[in-house]
Amino acid sequence: MEAAESYRFGTIDYIVFLGMIILSTGTGIYFGCLKKSKKSIVDVEPTLPTSISTTTTSSTGTRKHDFGSEKMSEYLLGSRQLKVFPVAMSLIASYVSGVTILGTTSEIYNYGTQYWFIAIAIILQGIAVSYIYIPVFATLQVGSSYEYLEMRFHSVIRSIASFMFILDEILFLPFVVYVPAIALNQVSGINLHVISTVIVIVCVFYTFVGGIKAVVHTDAWQTLVMFLSVIVVAALGTYYAEGLDKLFGDAAKGGRLIFSNTDPSPYVRHTVWSVLIGGFSYWTSFNAVNQTMVQRYMSLPSLKQARASMAIFTIGVAAFVSVCCYVGLLIFEMYQDCDPLSAGLITHDDQLLPLFVVQSVGHIPGMSGLFIAGIFGAALSSLSVVLNSTSLVILQDIVRGCFKMQLSERASTVLVKTSVIVLGVMALSLVFVLEQLSGILSICTSMTAIAAGTTFGLFTLGMLVPWANNIGTAVGGIAGALLAGWISFGTQITIAAGGLSSQKLHVSVENCAANVTLPENVWVDEEAVFPLYRLSYHWINPIGVATVVLVGAVVSLFTKPTELKTLDADLISPVIHRCLPKECFARRNHHAQAQMNLLNGQ
Repeated sequence: MEAAESYRFGTIDYIVFLGMIILSTGTGIYFGCLKKSKKSIVDVEPTLPTSISTTTTSSTGTRKHDFGSEKMSEYLLGSRQLKVFPVAMSLIASYVSGVTILGTTSEIYNYGTQYWFIAIAIILQGIAVSYIYIPVFATLQVGSSYEYLEMRFHSVIRSIASFMFILDEILFLPFVVYVPAIALNQVSGINLHVISTVIVIVCVFYTFVGGIKAVVHTDAWQTLVMFLSVIVVAALGTYYAEGLDKLFGDAAKGGRLIFSNTDPSPYVRHTVWSVLIGGFSYWTSFNAVNQTMVQRYMSLPSLKQARASMAIFTIGVAAFVSVCCYVGLLIFEMYQDCDPLSAGLITHDDQLLPLFVVQSVGHIPGMSGLFIAGIFGAALSSLSVVLNSTSLVILQDIVRGCFKMQLSERASTVLVKTSVIVLGVMALSLVFVLEQLSGILSICTSMTAIAAGTTFGLFTLGMLVPWANNIGTAVGGIAGALLAGWISFGTQITIAAGGLSSQKLHVSVENCAANVTLPENVWVDEEAVFPLYRLSYHWINPIGVATVVLVGAVVSLFTKPTELKTLDADLISPVIHRCLPKECFARRNHHAQAQMNLLNGQ
């Protein structure tokens, strides 16, 4: 078998790769410096009194400017006038990173195709997000999703959720830089830190200069390049695999073709139940309320367009993940008789796909460059989304919401753009930490999962449990975070101590060029491990979410539940509006009457 060094970047590869970097920076310059916003006269509805918020209105009126100024509204939300397709591509870029591409393929190679059911979970979450959560945000016209928590509950809950989001995104930053940097390092030989620096500088530049318009439009073509690179790799890999019959035959023979594992045990890594339920919960917790997603929904003019972008996102991501799963089978087909990790060709599972690309299609000029451009583009798009959204939360939820500071337009601009630079520096610094501390990866992954599940539980409690009150929500949030944290960190400690055996499927080294011996499997008595620490990772998120909602709902019932007649229906998901008393719709009816009177007066 050819070593990874058999093919390195050639001139055409560098041209393809550098072309992507030039387009990224060019997009930032175009939207930040060259393209002038078209000014149009917009009729602004009169703002009517409301008890919900002093800065945000719902059906009782509309805000004049987001974030206190028209300039900041354009920089952070595109004045809510962006187009469906670019936003949909940006939504895909928000979630699909280099981690997703490299991780999905290695998951199929090591654990089989049961994980492919995640595509079904993605489709189901798309329906749930479109009809349960997006309508609430669209009606309230929030700039930040966390504004909702203050409208529904209390400013303290909003502030806590906002700080959790910022911490979550800071911990996520180094992963979207480090993983593609490793991939590029493997095929090009360029120093890892040089690659990381280029990623951060390019991304910070176009995010700093162009705001959300540059981010969204750059994301759009970066997503297309990402799709193209993976599809071309899949097509060429299929061509060299000697046909689909042999591909799926070898996968079945190697125990990788698994689609009906209905084992009820929660300890099995991938089953029909764990992938569907856990996948649905995890994807919904991110796509329904996370600011990186909600910001893009709110950059569109209407609910209809937000749903359209979500539909494109759902179909696109489900298709993309499916292609990645298929590529995982192609990798197994190539290495079924010589596992690269056992043979010492790679040092980590995430290097499987770059190795496969180099050794299967690396001889074709430009292919390695196209693949790395796709991985690199995924990194840039994910990083830019985080920088843009986190800077918005710092301004809107921390400075304006938590500290009640009303900054001038100039001060807001300085704060947001400084935040982008500082976050970029932090991302680069944390890459060094991630490289030196092997255990930090699992710790950060656990913390991000805990934050996502807890926050999603708070929003679900607010939108679907009308009687939920401040005390119940606070207790539910704490209980959910503690339980999910206990399970997650306990599991990581148990794994580090060797208390859990690997569930990886069998690999072979029969046809390796060198004399390779598989390491002996050490038997582990998992029955002695605390049951919660043995759970499949798919169950941690739904357990956390369910705990927040159930504990919050029960505690609220025993601590003076919210009087339903005092609720504003706009704060509750429309799927349960029929269960609300008519008094909840008083403000909405009053606003409709005010609009009618205004029209009649004209």
